[in-house]
Amino acid sequence: MAQPTNTFDTYDSIGEREDLSDVIYNIAPTDTPFLSSAAKTKATAVLHEWQTDTLAAASSSNAVIEGDEATLDAITATTRLSNSCQIMDKTIVITGTQEAVDKAGRASEIAYQVAKRAKELKRDLETMLTTNNAEVTGSATAAREMGSLRAWVATNDVMGTSGTSGSVGNTAATDGTQRAFTETLLKSVIKSVWNAGGNPTMIMVGPFNKQKLSGFTGNSTRFDAGADATLYTSVDVYASDFGQLQVVPNRFSRDRDAWVLDMDYFGVAFLRDFTMHELSKTGDSEKRQLLLEATLESRNEAASGVVADLTTS
Repeated sequence: MAQPTNTFDTYDSIGEREDLSDVIYNIAPTDTPFLSSAAKTKATAVLHEWQTDTLAAASSSNAVIEGDEATLDAITATTRLSNSCQIMDKTIVITGTQEAVDKAGRASEIAYQVAKRAKELKRDLETMLTTNNAEVTGSATAAREMGSLRAWVATNDVMGTSGTSGSVGNTAATDGTQRAFTETLLKSVIKSVWNAGGNPTMIMVGPFNKQKLSGFTGNSTRFDAGADATLYTSVDVYASDFGQLQVVPNRFSRDRDAWVLDMDYFGVAFLRDFTMHELSKTGDSEKRQLLLEATLESRNEAASGVVADLTTS
């Protein structure tokens, strides 16, 4: 079939209105499980400090002779720890014309871009908190950087061949040879954390190793819910010998690390919380800076652990 001669169709027409949806679709994830679970605290200097302490080892020979003079026990000082506050920012510049014109999906370009950059800044902070970064104290020519999670947790880390531990935030761990995530490795870290005095409540993993963990059999049996034809294969709570742990996937932590966390012993200390500033106007444009200054507070790294150097594909 063919159109009759001189048929006027949409290909010939001039002046048809565009069909542009007034909604902007964005599926980029913004969930930040570590940041959301850690306590929010206040820093008052660029070097944030705190103290840790411990008890003497339990003794099976604590017996005193009746009427004996007291033997004075030695007192051990607390340990003073610190981490540097890192400045992080996002900026925008929008022309006066772009702000003035009629736009699809947003009334104000400035407001839309500020909201978008705020989400990006939050994702950057989550990534920085959970990566393997040594503290940098900074200078007039070098930015300060916080010591991140992998540079702190050292007592209960299980690594691949040639891997080495981080140290008090100022020494990054050395990545070792990657190997498959197994339930045996996970159980060994949970036990190690518990023996050190921790009571972990969260297992934090990347997407690949979340699926690996969901394949652990433990003492369970997979089953079909016949009534609704649903096969349950996900593990969202891991019941260990030392308590139940919520299994949380994290898109921004390193997939090669499986964390066993007691979140009571982590905080994010803000010297400056999320803020937005107008930058100096130098022409026909509007400039904004979104900024924060914060650091990771590792209150006692022995309360958590990590299965490091896992395969990710």
